[in-house]
Amino acid sequence: MPFLKEQLLSLTVLPVLIVDSEEQAVGLCRALSQAGLKAVEITLRTPAALPAIRAVKQTLPELLVAAGTVISTQDMENVAEAGVDFAVSPGLTRSLSECARQNDLVFLPGVSTASEIIGGMELGHRVFKFFPAQASGGVALLKAFVSPFAGISFCPTGGINGANVEAYLALSNVCCVGGSWMIPDALVKERRWEELSTLVAASLEQLKRVEKLTS
Repeated sequence: MPFLKEQLLSLTVLPVLIVDSEEQAVGLCRALSQAGLKAVEITLRTPAALPAIRAVKQTLPELLVAAGTVISTQDMENVAEAGVDFAVSPGLTRSLSECARQNDLVFLPGVSTASEIIGGMELGHRVFKFFPAQASGGVALLKAFVSPFAGISFCPTGGINGANVEAYLALSNVCCVGGSWMIPDALVKERRWEELSTLVAASLEQLKRVEKLTS
């Protein structure tokens, strides 16, 4: 768990990707890496996801690659075999948590309520994906979690955009944020990787200047 918090604290943004092919995934991830991003989350929402994860890991070994939308133990076993650095789920069950441990895989589970956080803490988790962030209470709810859940950190995902991202990053219990608002679909579809990299680098530089709230 310390590994996960340390890694997420270094990211600022964890881009959430839906990929259609290995070629697209490698081109997109290379552009994001050149922009200064240290990690990506490739979601298991297309048939290309697992082959794409393998291709990105082989082509860009310095890039942390997470597998997202892990919702079953079979998913967990598949992404472990694919060599991901950590798994991400929109939710949390005991079976998912235990499967991750059995496969020696770092796991970022999703929560949206106080009861789910407590349940995750009982399973040994201290870092969570807060999902769906905006729909679940957003910045206000995360602020309310600071006092009762001291030492617990979150990566909010879901509804994060250019208008609210800085408010999330300013929170003391937020490691980084997840989302895809920085990555225009048109640039991905047209494989305009250089333009995309320049755009993401500029956005990332601005976000790195956001200061954490002290209270």
